[in-house]
Amino acid sequence: MMRVAVLVRDGVLPMELGIVHQLFGQAVAAGGGAPLYEVVTCAPEPGPVRTDADFTVLVEHGPEALATAGTVIVPASHEQDERSARLGGPVAAALEAIAPGTRIASICTGAFVLAAAGLLEGRRATTHWRSCARFRELFPGVDLDPDVLYTEDGPVLTSAGEAAGIDLCLHMIRSDHGAAVAGEVARRTVVPPHREGGQAQFVPRPVAEPGASSTGAARAWALGRLDRPLTLRELAARESMSVRTFTRRFREEVGMSPGRWLARQRVERARWLLEETDLPVDRVAAEAGFGTGASLRQHLRAAVGVSPTAYRTVFRGPSAARARGVSGGPGSAAGAREVPGAPVGPGGV
Repeated sequence: MMRVAVLVRDGVLPMELGIVHQLFGQAVAAGGGAPLYEVVTCAPEPGPVRTDADFTVLVEHGPEALATAGTVIVPASHEQDERSARLGGPVAAALEAIAPGTRIASICTGAFVLAAAGLLEGRRATTHWRSCARFRELFPGVDLDPDVLYTEDGPVLTSAGEAAGIDLCLHMIRSDHGAAVAGEVARRTVVPPHREGGQAQFVPRPVAEPGASSTGAARAWALGRLDRPLTLRELAARESMSVRTFTRRFREEVGMSPGRWLARQRVERARWLLEETDLPVDRVAAEAGFGTGASLRQHLRAAVGVSPTAYRTVFRGPSAARARGVSGGPGSAAGAREVPGAPVGPGGV
């Protein structure tokens, strides 16, 4: 098991602490096997730690827990984060216990801690959009992106608000163990399995106004038909809208164009098939709606930086000997679910 250490400070947000335990704690090996992570909470000094609610948490572990962690996560503390570009003595000493090469992540304004420790200098990072002006004032040497859900720059990751911490944790689980494990964690938690880091922190109208038509039925319909060309006209017809109205409403509700959204679903479908089946690359391309293996290779490389063969090797090993069939995966009629994720397939959008 990989040890995940959560470093909390007075003023910690309980939701952010709970997110880490909930998500990593539910990650198990395929088939309901052994837990994949051990999650421990630690503080610069063991003992009671105030939250920003009306209760405290009793933390048994001190900085020694950081020394043996494969991943360290720093949630926000609204009491401390935006005060100064310098760390308090106990926090600075705690961070020194982290072994070189350890993956380090922050949630929300926890990015202030990483920046004050020098871990973000020259790196790309994000934090909650309301704190970006203060962050730039304190840390001008950080490449701050105020619009995205999360960033990954080498072994250092940052996320925006509390809910974006869910996306970040699922991203790390997926990077460690693949889409199937992360997807099962998401299902148990009843959250979207994948929102990519580059997605906007918020969109003009994230939820349909009362009485307004939604595009959700069209999205659900499309997810069960990713293997065939789909046109904007078809999608708009599912909601009895004109193409122009549908496109505008889709952008308002999802934060991206129908074509970009659909392309991402196809990449997610292809990734699932590469991880969970022994289908040849050309068949994976057809099932995901890319048409040819060459098209799949182009789009997968653009999305995750590797070829289909390399991706399968990473998550399944060189032999890729498991034969599991294709029913029930993301984007199939049996397993359709909304999984935002990269580029367009041939034909239609």
